[in-house]
Amino acid sequence: MSKKVLIVGGVAGGASAAARLRRLDEHAEIVIFEKGPYISFANCGLPYYIGGTIADRERLLVQTPKGMADRFRIDVRTKSEIIAVDPVNRTVQVQSHELGQYEESYDELILSPGARPIIPDLPGKDNERIYTVRNIPDIDRIKEQVNSSNNESAIVIGGGFIGVEMAENLREAGLEVTLVEGNDQLLTPFDPELAAALAQEMEQHGINLLFSQRVQGFLAQEQGIGVKLAGGDVLSADMVILAIGVTPDTSFLKDSGISLGTRGHIIVNEALESSVPHIYAVGDAIEVSDYIHGHKTAVPLAGPANKQGRIVADRIAGIHSTYKGTQGTSIIKVFGMTGASTGSNEKTLKRLGIDYRTVIVHPASHASYYPGSSAITLKLLFTPEGKILGAQAVGYDGVDKRIDDIAAAIHFGGYVSDLTELELSYAPPYSSAKDPVNMVGYAAENLLAGRVKTFTYDQLSAREREQSILLDVRSDLEHRNGNIPGSVSIPVDELRERLNELDSTKEIWVYCQVGLRGYTASQILRQHGFSVKNLSGGYKTYRQAQFKPAPFSSENRNHNGGQDHSEQVATVKGTSFGETNLASGQSVHIDKELDVCGLSCPGPLIQVKQKMDELTDGQTLHIKASDPGFYEDMKAWAAMSGSPLLQLERGKGGIIDAIVAKKTKQPVSPTMETANAEPASTMVIFSGDLDKAIASLIIANGAAASGRKVTMFFTFWGLNIIRKHEPQPVSKTFIARMFDMMLPRGSRKLGMSRMNMLGIGPKIIRGLMKNNNVPSLEELIQTATSQGVEIVACQMSMDLMGIHREELMDDVKLGGVGYYLGQAAHANHNLFI
Repeated sequence: MSKKVLIVGGVAGGASAAARLRRLDEHAEIVIFEKGPYISFANCGLPYYIGGTIADRERLLVQTPKGMADRFRIDVRTKSEIIAVDPVNRTVQVQSHELGQYEESYDELILSPGARPIIPDLPGKDNERIYTVRNIPDIDRIKEQVNSSNNESAIVIGGGFIGVEMAENLREAGLEVTLVEGNDQLLTPFDPELAAALAQEMEQHGINLLFSQRVQGFLAQEQGIGVKLAGGDVLSADMVILAIGVTPDTSFLKDSGISLGTRGHIIVNEALESSVPHIYAVGDAIEVSDYIHGHKTAVPLAGPANKQGRIVADRIAGIHSTYKGTQGTSIIKVFGMTGASTGSNEKTLKRLGIDYRTVIVHPASHASYYPGSSAITLKLLFTPEGKILGAQAVGYDGVDKRIDDIAAAIHFGGYVSDLTELELSYAPPYSSAKDPVNMVGYAAENLLAGRVKTFTYDQLSAREREQSILLDVRSDLEHRNGNIPGSVSIPVDELRERLNELDSTKEIWVYCQVGLRGYTASQILRQHGFSVKNLSGGYKTYRQAQFKPAPFSSENRNHNGGQDHSEQVATVKGTSFGETNLASGQSVHIDKELDVCGLSCPGPLIQVKQKMDELTDGQTLHIKASDPGFYEDMKAWAAMSGSPLLQLERGKGGIIDAIVAKKTKQPVSPTMETANAEPASTMVIFSGDLDKAIASLIIANGAAASGRKVTMFFTFWGLNIIRKHEPQPVSKTFIARMFDMMLPRGSRKLGMSRMNMLGIGPKIIRGLMKNNNVPSLEELIQTATSQGVEIVACQMSMDLMGIHREELMDDVKLGGVGYYLGQAAHANHNLFI
């Protein structure tokens, strides 16, 4: 006797179940109910239709009702919503656009209703300019608005997968796009340092990013829609895309007796059976088991939904297939970059209280000597015993296959040692003899074997400065081009001959660019009796983790890839060389070309320096590079060397194009050099007296107000001015604690240089200032920082006095005498107080 099988929902899981069941059972009666007008459409492809990558709308329709009927003899009823389920009588209530309300019986019922976008209950939520992305009608409405002649801007709310994909494609369609995200990062499946790389890619392609912002409501405006933020700011645009998440579309089951989870997901077992006999459920609406840890979760991904549909069809046809859980393997395109992840991230592991280890490597996507190679950032998470828990990767090429390799290893219960042993396909255009998957396995194996100790970028703030040394083993050029504050520089190739410069009683915290030279340095130091740790992922990971979106205002809503106009970077229109037109229309002659694609840092920067040394003043160098870090490296190098940066942009496949001119030197006498110095002031604040502190801040504010660049260098007793008022939880030596007891904590505790009178003097001077409307010292400090006054604390004095970075005000920069002298060399006004 044939079975009658009803399927609620005709996309992904529902359509897969129907097709599989027909192939297994030619005689079953199969009916699909879909409340929308289309079935089996490519909902993951919807954003790319907006951006124009998918030009033909019909290509989004994977299957049609007629196609399902002709090939599989399946009865497909569109615009037919299931509004109730009666498990006792095995019937469903159908609300049909054509037939009205009726009842349909079943032998087996498959629920695949999917999830619907969350629409927050905020003022103005019904504004017609607010759009969501779920189906073909949604995307048709958005496409119509995008194509309208008066549409120029869009605000995307939500930085998840749909939000990021929509922001990218709206930008590709030519709109000015702002993305608002309530968290402090995009794409929460990724850990912050990898998510930052994807965010930077978006910003460099002209998307304005606003993090840690909550939307309070929507306002109707004459020419568009306003989005009110929690801080009171209102953003304006022609349209808004809501992409803050999804919720299971299961409200029609509330009286069915089917067990639902706390968030409305259908609870199923490993056979994907609900709590009611003869009712199965698949897709975004179900609660699944996490494949790695076994806890209940919800993962709205198309891959698992299709697999679940197939398993349910097997069960109905008598094949005892089971669903073992969802691993959460996912991938996203962000302009030229790719991000992919599988398994657990750090947030999940911390929430579950699971002990874990991590390593980060930055290998090339394929043999670096073969053209087109680019760096991959690959992070691996694993137990102290070596079992793989998760992995994430970002890069321009080869990201997908590396995460897929590790996903397969996780599925089969793999350990880091398995990654070292994987035999993966190799030829120079595709990989290296040691594939990135092997390399991350080697790094993890070294850590577990105790051959190296590591630290992560977010542990730097916990470093005991009196008991450790932060050592940069990159080249001197790299160190000068950017470094971690407080580090000393000894290139790894000079390390053996300069060991006497390091204190063997202190722990050495080593870092290089990506971790490899740091590992070599750590082995040298370890075998010479030093206690040493290496920065996992190196300076590249540290710097990437520092990324913050550019300050956003109406003035910087531009389409220049997020570049700061103050850098005076002009982008090039054409790609022909010899003579190139800049965006300004200016013609620039190219004197030399340099292709450093395939080289990883520091190779590109060193070659740029060498090639620039060969040029004469005023000549130009055109550079092509594939290392993602070269984008920021080039900006920093140009600023450091004073060389005009005429072009800096990313091209296809993440290739970075730069044009830089050799700085023209003008011979000047020392007196001319001082006379021609920029209007800048530097001040050394040695004293911790209240009256001197007030005087220095008044001078600094006056200089800043007159347009001068001001640097205040606080040393020894002057450090007390910029200390926080509240004690901070830091560990101190005995001598440091003695200093702590004797020294005033912060500006409110400062004494007077004259007439202190057991503390009465400071109260008198503060009272006089208040009565005469003179800002207090604390107000002067706040005004100075808001005017851009650079406040620098002397690292050497801090070390001697046992003062930690955490004890200083948040806006303070750490530096040494070299930094101060560098600032003073460009100033024409220097004070010592």
